[in-house]
Amino acid sequence: MPVNETPAIEVSELTVHRGGNLVLDRVSCQVGAGSVTGLLGPSGSGKSTLIRSIVGVQKITSGTVQVLGRAAGSKPLRALIGYVTQAPSVYTDLTVRENLRYFAAVIGASPRDVDTVISSVGLTDKSGALVARLSGGQRTRVSLAAALLGEPQVLVLDEPTVGLDPVLRRDLWQLFKGLASSGSTLLVSSHIMDEADRCTQLLLLRDGRVLAADSPAAIRDHTDTADLESAFLALIDAEEVAAR
Repeated sequence: MPVNETPAIEVSELTVHRGGNLVLDRVSCQVGAGSVTGLLGPSGSGKSTLIRSIVGVQKITSGTVQVLGRAAGSKPLRALIGYVTQAPSVYTDLTVRENLRYFAAVIGASPRDVDTVISSVGLTDKSGALVARLSGGQRTRVSLAAALLGEPQVLVLDEPTVGLDPVLRRDLWQLFKGLASSGSTLLVSSHIMDEADRCTQLLLLRDGRVLAADSPAAIRDHTDTADLESAFLALIDAEEVAAR
């Protein structure tokens, strides 16, 4: 994949089996530093497994994954990567602020960061609320706030906008772009095609393989389509024809 920026993430020939099944099949891709890269594909395409490999919590069969020039999962990266899983990863018996104070202490972030990240995800009016009493979308935002603590260089977000209303989704994407403009690198997993045009570059996965890796405009041009959903379908059709 042509990448103009220095790559923050480099994946080479990555193969992963889970439960005896091939989940990722010799995946190679790069994520440019300071970009917002969308990782798109249908359920079961391998998005979450690729993300887990990048943050260093997935056992791989073969291949390599480098983040900021280091092997994925290596100790020096722990303070440099923020990771948001699909399921909210916060304590329901603590308030929003208590959760973030705790996570700030764990990673050694400044206590002053707590108010900043609460504001960034739009939860200032809920800062004293127990997480157990929040909606699913609000809990997701608490997890995102925790990932923002310490100003990580790389943010890996697995379906961060699921269950959020259109206004909040728009606001979060504005936040993502602002973070990238400040030098952070974001890899954002989604199955929502209308979010793809908000990204600097895209990685389209299907059945554990990369179908395309380029800017949204380049992918549309390559497939001669008007929107990315049509482009994705055109790429699938072309692959099926080539396999016959």
